[in-house]
Amino acid sequence: MSFSSSKLRAVITGASSGIGEATALTFAKAGINLALISRPSDKLQEVAKAAQKMGVLTQTYGIDLCQLAEIPAKVEGIADSLGGIDIIVNNAGMGYTNLLADTSLSDWQRVMDLNLTSVFQCIRGVLPQMREQGYGTIINISSIATSHAFPKWGAYSVSKAGLAAFSKVLAAEERANGIRIITINPGAVNTSIWDTDTVQADLNRSTMLDPYTVAQTILQAALLPAEAVIEEMTIVPSAGTL
Repeated sequence: MSFSSSKLRAVITGASSGIGEATALTFAKAGINLALISRPSDKLQEVAKAAQKMGVLTQTYGIDLCQLAEIPAKVEGIADSLGGIDIIVNNAGMGYTNLLADTSLSDWQRVMDLNLTSVFQCIRGVLPQMREQGYGTIINISSIATSHAFPKWGAYSVSKAGLAAFSKVLAAEERANGIRIITINPGAVNTSIWDTDTVQADLNRSTMLDPYTVAQTILQAALLPAEAVIEEMTIVPSAGTL
């Protein structure tokens, strides 16, 4: 099978802002139909309207990915409504900074639930259909923090390192079914993650990656011919790791 953007169907989580929003609009520009997942918000609807203006079919799904048990059935329902899913971009996640010694169990579990376990649950929702159709591309957004030790980013780093390891095992298990697994490891990206209550960091955001730069990388990886796969890609600011 040779992939092109024509009539491809993509699911993107965390689609209301940051890398997710940029990926949605970059995919839309490439002619890819979209199912956008985020917590219910006016911003999600704004992203959908912008994508629709580019001529692609766009549906929105207000899903709280912290409600882990509900995810597989909801994602499977999305796949059914679309008549199948060709690409899923697991982008939803949270930032968190604190010394490991000061990280509570509840904070630790919250980071792991959203950054790692919710991805596991989303993939459980798409795998049966991808296996049945004999192909599919799963793109997991990890982080440069998987391979760099940044003080106070311990819980976040562990969650993203776990995601990278999960991706490698999943790739080994599913390649025989025609399913490609891609891990993208961005460095610092100028998104609203830096404005959240769970992140305390004073960095120069002007030197960070633009989310649309990361989105273009995701698109290129997704549209690679089916006989090839970029298993893992790291993209960092040209100014260096922050």
